[in-house]
Amino acid sequence: MVFEKEMITMLLEGTRDTLYMTLVSTLFGYVIGLPVGILLTVTDKDGIRPNAFVYRIIDIIVNIMRSIPFLILLILVIPLTKLIVGKSYGSSATIVPLVIAAAPFIARMVESSLKEVDKGVIEAATSMGASDFTIITKVLIPEARTSLLVGVTIVTGTILGYSAMAGTVGGGGLGDIAIRYGYYRYQTDVMLVTIVILVALVQILQGIGMIISRKLDRRIA
Repeated sequence: MVFEKEMITMLLEGTRDTLYMTLVSTLFGYVIGLPVGILLTVTDKDGIRPNAFVYRIIDIIVNIMRSIPFLILLILVIPLTKLIVGKSYGSSATIVPLVIAAAPFIARMVESSLKEVDKGVIEAATSMGASDFTIITKVLIPEARTSLLVGVTIVTGTILGYSAMAGTVGGGGLGDIAIRYGYYRYQTDVMLVTIVILVALVQILQGIGMIISRKLDRRIA
């Protein structure tokens, strides 16, 4: 059954949809999560512009968003998904909850990476009169780029897993195929093939990310 032409075509389309959801969601997740992570780092008590009130508000929002299980979030944001995409099912619709789930996770990953930067480097930039924007763009991000790239690989793998979960509510991609054929129709071979493809995708994406991070890591001789 799994090697029939129709099934192979469906698996290829499912792989394409899964990559589409994962990569687009990661991109938009960083559009939101990166500045939030930077703001958390900057306004922290040890940041370049400490602000306990701002930090606490953002910290609470991020923690609340990260505490919501993804399957519940899928259902919770259906009205918003319909408003933005026009429907609540399919790969494009799944991107909305994926971005909402990914953004706070990314914010924490970015915050953690930026806080690894040697404070001495920041102090040196400050003593030379560098502006906050310059410190962020010329010191914090460049110095943390290896850690940030490793974070991207982790985030991408996590979002790919979330996209598979979305198959339980018609989210499209390999997860949807696994649910429809592997679970409802008891076609174990289809289920196993989708698992193998998902594992392979995670390994490939993380492998690419690690190779890039090593090439950019100035500390490795």
